[in-house]
Amino acid sequence: MRQNPAETLRRVLPKVRDALHVAGVEMQLTAAVSFLTILQDESVSVHTYAHSFLQVILLHLEHRDAGVSNAWLETLLSVIEVLPKDTLRHEILNPLVSKAQLSQTVQSRLVSCKILGKLTNKFDALAIKREILPLVKSLCQDVEYEVRSCMCRQLENIAQGIGTELTKSVVLPELIELSRDEGSSVRLAAFETLVNLLDIFDTDDRSQTILPVVKSFCEKSFKADESILISLSFHLGKLCHGLYGIFTPDQHLRFLEFYKKLCTLGLQQENGHNENQIPPQILEQEKKYISVRKNCAYNFPAMIVFVDPKNFHMELYSTFFCLCHDPEVPVRYTIAICFYEVSKLLNSGVYLIHKELITLLQDESLEVLDALIDHLPEILELMSTGGESSVQENKLSSLPDLVPALTAAEQRAAASLKWRTHEKLLQKYACLPQVISSDQIYYRFLQRMFTIMMTNNVLPVQKAASRTLCIFLRYNRKQEQRHEVIQKLIEQLGQGKSYWNRLRFLDTCEFIIEIFSKSFFCKYFFLPAIELTHDPVANVRMKLCYLLPKVKSTLKIPADKHLLQQLEMCVRKLLCQEKDKDVLAIVKRTVLELDRMEMSMDAFQKKFYEKDLLDQEKEREELLLLEMEQLEKEKQQNDGRPMSDKTFEKKRRDSKTPTSLPKSLPIPVPGSSSATPSTSKEIKKSKLIRSQSFNNQAFHAKYGNLDKCTTSKSSTAAYTSSVSGLSKTSMISLTDDSFRTRNTNSAPSSFSSNASLPSTSRGTGNSVDPKSSGSKDTQPRKATLKSRKSNP
Repeated sequence: MRQNPAETLRRVLPKVRDALHVAGVEMQLTAAVSFLTILQDESVSVHTYAHSFLQVILLHLEHRDAGVSNAWLETLLSVIEVLPKDTLRHEILNPLVSKAQLSQTVQSRLVSCKILGKLTNKFDALAIKREILPLVKSLCQDVEYEVRSCMCRQLENIAQGIGTELTKSVVLPELIELSRDEGSSVRLAAFETLVNLLDIFDTDDRSQTILPVVKSFCEKSFKADESILISLSFHLGKLCHGLYGIFTPDQHLRFLEFYKKLCTLGLQQENGHNENQIPPQILEQEKKYISVRKNCAYNFPAMIVFVDPKNFHMELYSTFFCLCHDPEVPVRYTIAICFYEVSKLLNSGVYLIHKELITLLQDESLEVLDALIDHLPEILELMSTGGESSVQENKLSSLPDLVPALTAAEQRAAASLKWRTHEKLLQKYACLPQVISSDQIYYRFLQRMFTIMMTNNVLPVQKAASRTLCIFLRYNRKQEQRHEVIQKLIEQLGQGKSYWNRLRFLDTCEFIIEIFSKSFFCKYFFLPAIELTHDPVANVRMKLCYLLPKVKSTLKIPADKHLLQQLEMCVRKLLCQEKDKDVLAIVKRTVLELDRMEMSMDAFQKKFYEKDLLDQEKEREELLLLEMEQLEKEKQQNDGRPMSDKTFEKKRRDSKTPTSLPKSLPIPVPGSSSATPSTSKEIKKSKLIRSQSFNNQAFHAKYGNLDKCTTSKSSTAAYTSSVSGLSKTSMISLTDDSFRTRNTNSAPSSFSSNASLPSTSRGTGNSVDPKSSGSKDTQPRKATLKSRKSNP
């Protein structure tokens, strides 16, 4: 049909039609799917399709095999969507009058019900009233309960096609009558259809007609089959929402108690014997009770709206507690999925469910944990910032068990074979700088990320740990800790004995380029990265070649001219000395790509303007992070007592400083000796304001922004406007050179004496490093590493 539709219709289709008369089940199913695919591909026009295929489809609708019949029916229902009205009336609707008669088979009448439900969307209300509704009424009164139930479920589609008035006068009476039917499946279908049509009916119909039916159905549900309870528990949230406002206080309370009873259904029975000794019917009943409680968990957010979030603690907290501690995994899994919605609805009352969050994090089932961590960043953000200021101030003390629960959850995921859950959990841990203190992250999570990167056997898990570690490093507030992490990355990964660790170091470098400023990467990771061009393992050199364009993009000319020379020297050496043909081929392609790259300049360029602004903002935040730490130390010395992380957070939140740099800030010039004491005080004060400003921006950024390492346009605009007001002399102090000069005098001894950290800061000409000289090419790799370690 795709290649030659005309010849296929003329020569092939007749043979297919003949073969289908005697074909088996498999061929019938394949033909039904093929006919549907031809329709969806639009291989022929609708008119041609109806002329060639429609009669074949109608002929096999009543096949003796139920699966084949349903397959042809699905094809027909899709065809009805595209056929014109005239074709529908003559080819389908007119024959349907005889097919829906009691003299026809039950299967024929069931097919007629489904076709009628589909046809109502293709005709106007008048045609439906005249030609379709008589058939609908007849099938609703059919002698077989299967037919009545099937027609009842189609009344929702029919109601949407005929409008509100005809629905009230024709459909509603039929539904009320069917809700009293002797067949339980018919009553269930009527109940579900009524719930789905609640929006169509007005308040009078709901209160006078529908509410009594619903009350009667709920009262009889415990005496009926458990399948009715399953359906009722699933639709209860929609039912309470649709009838909200017409309940009397007594009815409101009765429905709430009915929901609570369903939430604990089956839990009251003591089950102290072996499962193998339980009769099969009891096991089946327990499975149905589990389904009921699972549906109750699904509807829990709707029930919070029903009782009003303000009444949650008094009305629903005990029920929520039971669902979170339910003995069955599907129930706990469902409430874990709903946990974020519950947190949003509670808003300032979210602190009420802190313990349940810890419970689900510690759940023995990884399925429950996997469901919870989908929205873990948003949940933790609500837990830490949602509510009034008094709650915010005590956010860390109100979650005392959070850190142990998070670490235990990660260890359980790591010990299992479900590495995707482990990977997802590590990715979500990137939100932790918003929630817990920098020290807690450093002592409880950072080393664990290192361990995963070096010992885990699953590559996606290692990469997730690497990226999360980089984000932890980005928002770490202690310079000594940051440099210790950088040193570990370089020594244990970049210079590790295992080539696998060196590959992970290159992955980490890629994340560093994405998350940090260009100057940060150039200062700490540029030389250790390109040093791997001498790696003895071809895979490492190959991966580095793929990374080199990103590495080059971090350079700015002319400040990084010496680093550019190092890069070119390494690439030239690879071209000349590389023996592996696969690596050499990639090197040649990389060289062409590097040659086409345009270098970023120190001054802003129009084509790189947005990227330069973003990088400048990252660099500014990194500098302010260092200044903030220095100010903390000065304040501790002045006060004569240490300032805890919690105290500093509280003081920072209490400050009412703006979130952007003021235009009138006095910026100190390094090396200037003419500053008066009063000016020095102003300088310190301005630093404090800027530090607090950064802290507000960096640590309270949304998780999505943190994950993408981008900053909001407003903060960028504010920074640009503040910089435009500074004098040329003042601007010097914001460059990396001046910061390094100022930092050398005021940095703690642990940092200044750290001899093993490479420093390739822009504009540095005083320090002599073997990596920045031409002698690097002639030195063996081990000797180079050794000399760099011994260089102060």
